[in-house]
Amino acid sequence: MAATRACLVALVVALTFFFLEGLAAAVPVTPESTAQRRREVRSLLRRLNKPPVASIQSLDGDIIDCVHISKQPAFNHPLLKNHTIQMQPSYHPGGMYHESNIAPHHITQTWHQNGKCPKNTIPIRRTKEEDVLRANSIKTYGKKMPQSIANLDSINKPVIPNISTGHQHAIASAQVDNCHGTRASFNLWKPTIARANDFSLTQLWITGGSYSGNDLNTIEAGWQVYPGLYRDRNTRLFIYWTRDAYQTTGCYNLHCSGFIQTDNQITLGGSISPTSTYGGAQYDIDILVWKDKVGGNWWLQVGGYYVGYWPSFIFTYLANSASSVQWGGEVFSPDVGQTSTQMGSGHFPNEGFRQASYIRNIQVVDSSNSLIPPSDVGLIAPQNNSYDVQGGVYESNWGTYIYYGGPGN
Repeated sequence: MAATRACLVALVVALTFFFLEGLAAAVPVTPESTAQRRREVRSLLRRLNKPPVASIQSLDGDIIDCVHISKQPAFNHPLLKNHTIQMQPSYHPGGMYHESNIAPHHITQTWHQNGKCPKNTIPIRRTKEEDVLRANSIKTYGKKMPQSIANLDSINKPVIPNISTGHQHAIASAQVDNCHGTRASFNLWKPTIARANDFSLTQLWITGGSYSGNDLNTIEAGWQVYPGLYRDRNTRLFIYWTRDAYQTTGCYNLHCSGFIQTDNQITLGGSISPTSTYGGAQYDIDILVWKDKVGGNWWLQVGGYYVGYWPSFIFTYLANSASSVQWGGEVFSPDVGQTSTQMGSGHFPNEGFRQASYIRNIQVVDSSNSLIPPSDVGLIAPQNNSYDVQGGVYESNWGTYIYYGGPGN
């Protein structure tokens, strides 16, 4: 009996040892792993935070570094080491639609209240260590997750997003042969974000390629509220790009090399104000992206500012032209289907002006480099009990427009 008990005790000890050994193998030793992670974070911060000529403390908590234009993160890219900066686009597409009953909104960013960046510098929102540590991993910081974005590059056979991926959309989409860009006026709001990991955005997508081949190219720009990325719930200007369906390339704003900024007034990732109020004053921001005739670079204009450009050679399909364009809203939540994170104003499109969010004066740049209304606009809202979209038609005062958004569930 004693021998049996001793054997059982030995067995328990052995099993405990192997269990703990397995845990040790599965979970790296904490001090070393923590030190290694911090080394990787600091290495990333050195790549992103270039030595500034001046720094400005913004009232919203941001630190804006004025970095010499030749020292910006874009030039970490091996293909851009000897790149000559194009300071201005060589041309502007004709046919800009201006008619509106809404006064134009001069873009204001919070950091402007405390100073401005000098000539030959660009403003960059400083990335802090805690910003990177909030990400799932250092490699995914400032990036969209692969295979979790709805297939927006086809209006004829759109792939309905799996609700478990967490992304919901309410968008308009158009197929455009040899598309060289798009512009639109985006209604500015400050949607309520239910959980820190949720985000809500309004944007344009310029696309070529496909998800199925993992070669989807996108250029994206708009506004978003994203506490996980920015630490707050402010409405912020953003851009994004990818050339491999969000697998490894691309990022938000200037979080990787690629986009070359030329303007010293606009901070990508910076707060925008004022925003619209329900039943009250409405504010818009104009965004235009187009492919320059000379060199083929894709230029970004926000309001009256030429912010910078994506060099054409960082893309595959978009090195030549785009095949489709989308405009609308997106909400992400790990609790999709249960989240009360708002899209747009947080109200459904049937409520109309001053209640629902809109995108108006929607135009595309055709192969002759003229801005024209899109044709055959399709509407996609897979979960329209949470978020919906209406419109997609032309009206004399607003051009082509949509209303979109909703309260979630």
